[in-house]
Amino acid sequence: MDSLQRVVEPIRAMQIRPVLAQTVSLGGTESPLVVVLSESMEPGFKRGDILFLHMNKDPVRAGEIVVFNVDGRDIPIVHRVIKVHERHDTAEADILTKGDNNPRDDRLLYAHGQLWLQQQHIVGRAIGYLPYAGWLTIAMTEKPVFKYVLIGALGLLVVASKE
Repeated sequence: MDSLQRVVEPIRAMQIRPVLAQTVSLGGTESPLVVVLSESMEPGFKRGDILFLHMNKDPVRAGEIVVFNVDGRDIPIVHRVIKVHERHDTAEADILTKGDNNPRDDRLLYAHGQLWLQQQHIVGRAIGYLPYAGWLTIAMTEKPVFKYVLIGALGLLVVASKE
């Protein structure tokens, strides 16, 4: 195997999602960054914006932008909390979300029969964002040729830098 193949093969074998999953945990959340993938949060957040996340023990409040996972879906969702019903007897809360650009709440996005999110569904809270910085991720996901071009360019840079 020549030196170029030794560099390119491990890079090509990498899958984007596991690499992102191995990112060091920052801010108390398993994934400190998330890319906005749809127009559901416009005009506040646009497709391709990167959100910085934080999670703490404070109760979720209406008006906060949260990232949540739903059973049966692989991709986290970024939407605003519109209602919180606190249960004082158990200190738990029922949470309802909605995309700012969507006409209805998110109940159709939740798992079958689920009307509310619980705290365990919340991955993090948006504490800042970087406009349009996630377009590379979107391009690599939607058009895999971009991923291979980028990997090839990185492989060539590695090979060229060793000479």
